[in-house]
Amino acid sequence: MTPSPLARSIRSAVDVDAVVSLTRDLVRIRSENPPGHETEVATFLQGLFGAMGLGTGRVVEPAPGRPSLLVSTEGDTPSGKPVLLVNGHIDTVPVRPDAWRHDPFGGQVHDGRLYGRGSADMKGGIAAAITALQVCRTLGLDLPCEVAFHLVADEELGGEQGTAALLREGHIRADACLDPEPTGLKLCLAERGLMIARVATRGIPAHGSEPSKGRSAIITAAAIAQVLHDNEFPQTPHPLLGTTTCNVGVIRGGSGPNVVPEECELQIDRRVLPGDTEQSVVQGVVDRIASLGLSRGTDYDLLVDTFCEPSEIDANHPFVDTVAGSFQAMTGRRPGITGLPFTTDARFMRNDLGIPAVVFGPGELDAAHTVDEYVEVDSLVTAVAVYAHMFASFTGTQRLRDDRESSSVDTGVDGARSMI
Repeated sequence: MTPSPLARSIRSAVDVDAVVSLTRDLVRIRSENPPGHETEVATFLQGLFGAMGLGTGRVVEPAPGRPSLLVSTEGDTPSGKPVLLVNGHIDTVPVRPDAWRHDPFGGQVHDGRLYGRGSADMKGGIAAAITALQVCRTLGLDLPCEVAFHLVADEELGGEQGTAALLREGHIRADACLDPEPTGLKLCLAERGLMIARVATRGIPAHGSEPSKGRSAIITAAAIAQVLHDNEFPQTPHPLLGTTTCNVGVIRGGSGPNVVPEECELQIDRRVLPGDTEQSVVQGVVDRIASLGLSRGTDYDLLVDTFCEPSEIDANHPFVDTVAGSFQAMTGRRPGITGLPFTTDARFMRNDLGIPAVVFGPGELDAAHTVDEYVEVDSLVTAVAVYAHMFASFTGTQRLRDDRESSSVDTGVDGARSMI
């Protein structure tokens, strides 16, 4: 496949140092959630966008210290162009530094990998998207779309103070959404949902020397754990997501070894598939526990703490073709297709607003949330090129036209280092 003039121009303008430097800058700013405190990252990004001539954007802060930053290439004035939204979270999971071989907030590069908390999930993806916009501006491209950035808080704990808050306040408007979470540069078209729930069992206390005179809440909880943990629930496997799962992750109960326990609590993590609802998932857990002869409300209570819906986009949707086309234009090959075993903020776009969303970003999923988290420099650079091509060619969610790039002008910009 012969690269188009647009693809050649983008390749020549991708600067490795620029995306590595920005990723490193973001990694060095701590934003672990809990507790969150994304303010320093948001302030840094405001300054960056201001230096790019885009202004400092709008900050939405539903709770103190939990800001999300909204910035657009068109400012606050509607342009009439189709809107391509980049939604990325600026919080990270916590870190225990003494377990790391590399400084978790150093952004050090070794053997082609940039290490640090959030490097893969997902400060690297955010850096790549911003650098891609800088590439387009360096080339002087007249973008056919408005590129909007929603750089949000609180995704790691469900998004209540981040994208969910933007949704509630009516701030999300877009024709399509790119979520640059780490997917190994595969197109993620589906993701499992999540229910975090507590199962509280009831017992009858008695003296520890005569356990037969009581009923142990711990024994009941143990039986429930056996029928829930790592057992498949009746459901047809999803082609990208496989089957559902259930993890019993926490158990607490009893007051002392010499007392038959009156109370015990399990905490479960239940991952579910597109088509599942909170009601259907709860009923599935209740039905599984009923196989033990136990009744909800009598022998135990079930309380849902968190429910994040599963979501997916049709593989034949025109926006999927758009992203795949940009990947092929910059790499010469078609991207892989995958699903994610967890949830992202893409679900708000797909489920609540009907906005087509593709999750696609640098970094391997297996590196996220781990000790010595990293992102490959090559992956960052490829992401910059693909994103820049998307920004320069997105004209809405219609299918790609064969002649879309044939009318593009080769700017002739070259000289920047490239690893595409």
